[in-house]
Amino acid sequence: MIPWELLGEARTPDGTAMTLTRRGKDYMILADGKDLMSSHMKGSEEELARLGCHRARTLEKACVLVGGLGMGFTLRAALDGVGADATVVVAELMPAVVAWNRGPLAFLAGKPLEDPRTKVEIRDVADTLREGSGRFDAILLDVDNGPCAFTQASNAGLYDNAGLMMARAALKPAGVLAVWSAWDDRKFEHRLRHHGFSVETHRVRARLRQGGPRHTLFLGRL
Repeated sequence: MIPWELLGEARTPDGTAMTLTRRGKDYMILADGKDLMSSHMKGSEEELARLGCHRARTLEKACVLVGGLGMGFTLRAALDGVGADATVVVAELMPAVVAWNRGPLAFLAGKPLEDPRTKVEIRDVADTLREGSGRFDAILLDVDNGPCAFTQASNAGLYDNAGLMMARAALKPAGVLAVWSAWDDRKFEHRLRHHGFSVETHRVRARLRQGGPRHTLFLGRL
């Protein structure tokens, strides 16, 4: 069996060890040795962007926020789902993840960071939301494992009451909040409704028709 090759290492602000590894054509990012994301399970991330950008694709000069760069699949799908005059802001906390996406991971999603519509903000997505009152037509949150934080405890603040109020304030009228989650979360679904979102949930396979574990996509519309 081909061994896993270590390509990069970094630590999150709270000390979680992040590693980028490769085995053959497969790439994986781990958090403290646990699988966080894999290059062969990208379908649900792409579906998040497709659903979240459905309305934005019809707008002139649409502005979309992608929270969490990962391996670039959500960003690529968002770029593919909006017009040539759109702006897609990607907020990523870890400089190393941005560097990996400019380096060994760049080809996986077709070098989305080189698209002129992409604006990279190396910062906590919460800061981008906090300063973005009425800025975005769609917000795509693919941070951690969803409402149940996995790598960074502070990520839970994106999905609590204060976080949803912040996201709602950052959306334009009729804006859309799309959230990726590794699991169902009825409490989060109810929380979205409590803050005035019309909610849909979609259960999708990680590799869509090719199977894989089921993930949950929350779609909240104003």
